Amino acid sequence: MLTTLLLYVVLGAFAGVVAGLFGIGGGLLIVPVLVISFELQGVSPEVLTHMAVATSLATIVVTSISSVRAHHKHGAVRWELFKPLALGILLGALLGVNTAVQLPGEVLQIALGVFALMVAIQMALSLKPGAGDQVASNVELGVAGGFIGWASSIFGIGGGTLSVPYLSWRRVVMQQAVATSAACGLPIAVMGALTNIWIGWGESDLPQWSLGYVYLPAFAGIVLASSLTAPIGARLAHRLSQPMLKKVFAVFLVVVAGRFIFSNLG
Repeated sequence: MLTTLLLYVVLGAFAGVVAGLFGIGGGLLIVPVLVISFELQGVSPEVLTHMAVATSLATIVVTSISSVRAHHKHGAVRWELFKPLALGILLGALLGVNTAVQLPGEVLQIALGVFALMVAIQMALSLKPGAGDQVASNVELGVAGGFIGWASSIFGIGGGTLSVPYLSWRRVVMQQAVATSAACGLPIAVMGALTNIWIGWGESDLPQWSLGYVYLPAFAGIVLASSLTAPIGARLAHRLSQPMLKKVFAVFLVVVAGRFIFSNLG
């Protein structure tokens, strides 16, 4: 158990640095590495991908709280946009987890691979939407939140890769878009994690120390280390070339995509 916990502390340390460097929640790194580590532990293929997604969402609950507090201190969170977004997100995340558990593990991995490939292309080419011609209505924000929550809870992410481009498109300045997106990560993670615990409760294929689909040793190790290393990543972000860093991470995502897609199509 100690060796297993140490493994996840190391993963959490890397996830924290990545989150600080790129301003993302770390889920894009945590989920694929958890999938591989669960495979090495001999976890059942039927549940290991769902466990990776659920555990990633549980870690985001903790990490997003400190992120939201920091953004709120700077007055950057657009709470009037967050409220309708959050309503949609809660429903969408509930539906997303229920969608994910209906998928066989290999199909969920293919979906994760396709999503990772899309994010890699966006990062490598620095694709950004142009500003739209109008501000979003509350109804539109609710619908958009529903889609963001649904997709994020399937892929085990905090939603920043979806919500930041959307808010930018809807004429929200980048600093406020990032801050509001960070706030949106909390309801995604809370609803996603709780639903995964509820649905996974009593699942016979889960290993010891699981709370539903959330694997507690991985959760503890990642949360402990990532909270300490995220500030390091943030400092490095100001010293290193952002375009180069994004291209390196895009290459990692392409490798992940290839692994998930082709290993399950064969």
